[in-house]
Amino acid sequence: MPPVGQPEAQVGAATGAAVDTRYSLPIMRLLPRSALLRFALAALAAIGLATGCTSLEEKEREWTFRVVKSDAGWYSGTPSAVQEVFIPVSDKPGAQKVNAWWWPDADPNAPVVYYLHGVRWNLTGHLRRMEQLRRFGFSVFAIDYRGFGKSDGDLPSESMTYEDAAAGWAWLAQKVPDPGKRFIYGHSLGGAVAIDLAARLNAQSKGAPQARGLIVESTFTSLPDIAAELSWSWLPTRLIMTQRFDSIEKVRTVDLPILFVHGTGDRYVPARFSQALFEAAPGPKKLLLIENGGHNNAMWIGDGEYQSAFRDFFALSGRHAAAN
Repeated sequence: MPPVGQPEAQVGAATGAAVDTRYSLPIMRLLPRSALLRFALAALAAIGLATGCTSLEEKEREWTFRVVKSDAGWYSGTPSAVQEVFIPVSDKPGAQKVNAWWWPDADPNAPVVYYLHGVRWNLTGHLRRMEQLRRFGFSVFAIDYRGFGKSDGDLPSESMTYEDAAAGWAWLAQKVPDPGKRFIYGHSLGGAVAIDLAARLNAQSKGAPQARGLIVESTFTSLPDIAAELSWSWLPTRLIMTQRFDSIEKVRTVDLPILFVHGTGDRYVPARFSQALFEAAPGPKKLLLIENGGHNNAMWIGDGEYQSAFRDFFALSGRHAAAN
């Protein structure tokens, strides 16, 4: 999350479908975001025709995640209470590991949020949103997908983010065994990862709740839907895209209370995408639209509304979980 007051345009497109302008020609920096996305998708189609599917997928993954390996420019250090851990993504010898932060609340009975971030920035770029969740009364556990920050790997993919999220959840489930204290939170593309995790947990648990609730903020129905919205109509976006993050189908199978949050002023992912997810979810569910909230500051602008939703929808009281 950028510093409060930093223009969203400095953070980049949320969906990851646009070109990383750091490596673009100067004239590309002057184009509107929709034009950049059209350029990127047209380039993807050209690459696919010229070099085959493998090169197409790699280039798409680069443009989707646009990973910045260095610390965020506004990061000034990790709070002393944060515990850094490295979690293997499988039981295989030599398995790659993801870097994670465990930031427990002083109250051992506090609920915990499993934080799944979006594209580009590693954990250092999300500290301020984590700090706000801590002020809401949560312990926070967050991971960097492979290819981000100190995690192993070079180039993330959709399937890798799902695997990494599952590995992080297994660690958290051991640390906090009471499912009534566990929440899953995802921002932007992380919302798609959170929905996938919740759907998988529901399928594996055979009806036994594995978490108290799911919170998704500023997310979308699927990446091809976003690409189709912003690209030329003649581009075969739904055919050429391999990174799909198809949340609209998965959310139909999530048997958890879901809080959908979206800023009405989001210029990257319009709020109607959360509206569509809300309508598809089986319930219990709540749609919280933050007036004038942008893609990256909805939680900050909607601080009071967020807290009211935690209290009224999830039955959380003050800084602590309400008695079950």
